[in-house]
Amino acid sequence: MLMAPLAWTLKAWSGLWLLETGRGKDRYRVPKRKLLHMEFRTLVNTIMRVPCQIVKTGGRIVSSVLAGNEFPPVFW
Repeated sequence: MLMAPLAWTLKAWSGLWLLETGRGKDRYRVPKRKLLHMEFRTLVNTIMRVPCQIVKTGGRIVSSVLAGNEFPPVFW
């Protein structure tokens, strides 16, 4: 029961952390508005459910993102 409010708080804080002034204001204006006005189901489908391939090779675990959308660059 605590996971949904935590995910919603993470969404709100990540949207508020995006720059509004300086060099990044034009690049993050649209994603910031979309993040702040996003519904919960859209949040889950676009940010939480990112297809990823996990491979264990050479004693390492490598994860690679298979498909993307416009929001992961905001978090990276």
